[in-house]
Amino acid sequence: MLFIQNIELSKIIELLSYTIPSAVTGLVAYYFFKLYTSNETQKIKLALLKKNKKATLAIKLQAFERMTLFLERINLQKLIIRVSSVNNDKGAYAISLIETIEKEFEHNLAQQIYISDDSWDAIIASKNATIYIIRTSLNLKDIKTAQELREKIIESTTSNPSPSLSALKILKNEIRELI
Repeated sequence: MLFIQNIELSKIIELLSYTIPSAVTGLVAYYFFKLYTSNETQKIKLALLKKNKKATLAIKLQAFERMTLFLERINLQKLIIRVSSVNNDKGAYAISLIETIEKEFEHNLAQQIYISDDSWDAIIASKNATIYIIRTSLNLKDIKTAQELREKIIESTTSNPSPSLSALKILKNEIRELI
């Protein structure tokens, strides 16, 4: 009986001598396979991220271009040249200037998702300051006609820079950081 137990024990030891190395080899292979697939997944994710970043950069640059164009179009000196008075009524002319600014702004409203909050705030401040200059000039008592209003607005921009210029500087700085 002792002999039978020794034979069974030797068979168990022999079985373990084959099983343990196989199990260790299997675990090592599983670890390396898992590590390999994890690395490949990360490579794929990085490649997609890089591809998306290029596409996003193009969209962001387009948004900056549109907002730069907006700021140039609401520059008071350029706006006054582009928008003329129909009947020389200063109130109607001021409304026409403000409506032009608001329409331009509404047309570019969606661009805010592609630029920083600081740049967007600067654009809104520029728009509001431009409208404020128009309204302030309109309320001056010595202004009687649209032509006088135009002259007063141009005069105010020669002594102080246009509000759109400061917003343009902020946009340019953000673009430099982006590129």
